Amino acid sequence: MCRNIRTLFNFEPPATDDEVRASALQFVRKLSGSTKPSRVNEAAFELAVDEVTDAARRLLDSLVTTSAPRDRVVEAAKARARSAARYG
Repeated sequence: MCRNIRTLFNFEPPATDDEVRASALQFVRKLSGSTKPSRVNEAAFELAVDEVTDAARRLLDSLVTTSAPRDRVVEAAKARARSAARYG
């Protein structure tokens, strides 16, 4: 359920709004325990996703680091190699 919650800080290029929203959606899904809310809860669910997205974006924009940005392609290749080693 949490496949889109991943590190978004200190990458080149920076995290897109879609990536931040996808992570927020997965977070709210995890908290609520459902992947799709009922009609009666849909408005509350969407409001929560919007608020978490805004909070995550503010956090990412305010963080400071002295380390060089990581390359998304290189990090993805490392993750694939770890997965291949783990699952054969």
